[in-house]
Amino acid sequence: MTKKDDDEVARTERARRIGLFRYMLIREAADPSLTGRQRGALVRKLAQAEHIDADGRPVRITRWTLDRWILEWRQGGFDALVPSPRQSQPRTPPRGGRAGHGVEEGEPGPHGRAGQKDSAGSAGMGAG
Repeated sequence: MTKKDDDEVARTERARRIGLFRYMLIREAADPSLTGRQRGALVRKLAQAEHIDADGRPVRITRWTLDRWILEWRQGGFDALVPSPRQSQPRTPPRGGRAGHGVEEGEPGPHGRAGQKDSAGSAGMGAG
């Protein structure tokens, strides 16, 4: 197994642990036999308490997050509680690209001004 494969397995295992943490937290409040009032009381109680997350850190979860997890679980089951891998895109331009995006000296820039310099002698600024 390569390092990349090991990293992928570790990320997948961590995501499953997070899903299990979320499920264990909401399972009682997600009971369909509860009334809205009963569910609300349970969710508020859970939101007030500190919990130990999948990485062993103490965390507090908001009511809104708990409600969202309950809804996601109802719509998609356990898999809906497992976070999906991030799909981040690079923020830097590809190699060889320039930060100026092709704006050369004398060409209009993002504000439509081509190579103008601010000086006391600029047009429209002189004494009459």
